[in-house]
Amino acid sequence: MKLYGKDWTRREIEKYVGRLEQIGGLRKMKYQEGPEAGVEMIQVRTGGGLSLAISPSRGMDISLAEFMGVPISWQSANGDIHPAYYDARGGEWARTAVGGLLMTCGLTQVGTATFDNGEELGLHGRVHHIAAKGITAEGVWINDQYRMKVKGVVEETTAFGEYLRLIREYTFFLGENTIYLKDTVENIGFTSRPHMILYHFNFGFPFINEETGFTFPSNKITPRDEGIPIEGYDEWGYPRVGYQERVYYHENLNTYEEDNGKEYANVIVSNPRFPNPFDQTSFPLSMKLSWDVSNLPRFTQWKMNGAGTNVVGIEPGNCYVEGRKVEKERGSLVMLEPGQSLTYDLKIEFF
Repeated sequence: MKLYGKDWTRREIEKYVGRLEQIGGLRKMKYQEGPEAGVEMIQVRTGGGLSLAISPSRGMDISLAEFMGVPISWQSANGDIHPAYYDARGGEWARTAVGGLLMTCGLTQVGTATFDNGEELGLHGRVHHIAAKGITAEGVWINDQYRMKVKGVVEETTAFGEYLRLIREYTFFLGENTIYLKDTVENIGFTSRPHMILYHFNFGFPFINEETGFTFPSNKITPRDEGIPIEGYDEWGYPRVGYQERVYYHENLNTYEEDNGKEYANVIVSNPRFPNPFDQTSFPLSMKLSWDVSNLPRFTQWKMNGAGTNVVGIEPGNCYVEGRKVEKERGSLVMLEPGQSLTYDLKIEFF
């Protein structure tokens, strides 16, 4: 295990601490005040500078993430509001969307609120507001490497319709600043069901500022809305009052083969002067988000350079963000057959 610039064995590091949690580990918490009361969190500290909070109350999504105590994710004005306040109609999702490092959209609807076969489908679907069950959070030594796993099950159901099960598993290693995410979505029901999923990763100040640079894997970029220029999609400016969101579809992605034989794409976000919280100095910090394109062939970018809502969304998915009806009309709607499952692999590295 590499920690603090040195290689350690398990017994060597245990000589220095009373409990390993002094360096890093997992801790369960519950909020107690205001509209956040009752929300459960699992705090993850990797010991390498990365810390984050996973919320079993909200689809096992990730809330605030920090590096050396400095935020790298964006938090919405809603805070970590309890999902009991969620209203599934229209665009009301935005009133209880947390932000955080990851908001999952789906599992049967993503994007613009719409109607499909007479069914009202709200913005971005329900999974971000469904509590998980079967939650485990444990750390174990594997030889001289300490591995942490957080796992939970999220089910999107209705009595006379869909029954989709998401099994989510995060893996971390002490001393590393990497998030390994593996999701499996299965159709437990007995009829074919629509399946849409989008990983809404949100990065904010001070990681995202006027000096931040972006490296995208795309060879073609198309704005979702007419009249939106392509120019400036990879730049960031001073937050502006009245800024209108910009959504870009990235296509013809450059990919590479991993050791497991799968094809991956990645996005790199770099800040050349990330602030050191202990003095007036800074250091370069980059984030690389990689994903398996076999089941996540789409990539959407959300640029919201607004005052009070200053955030960039990096969003791999199996669909775009115009809602299920449009996805169906486009002929790209994914259907899960009874008993069928799909697995999604993603990785986030900070370096």
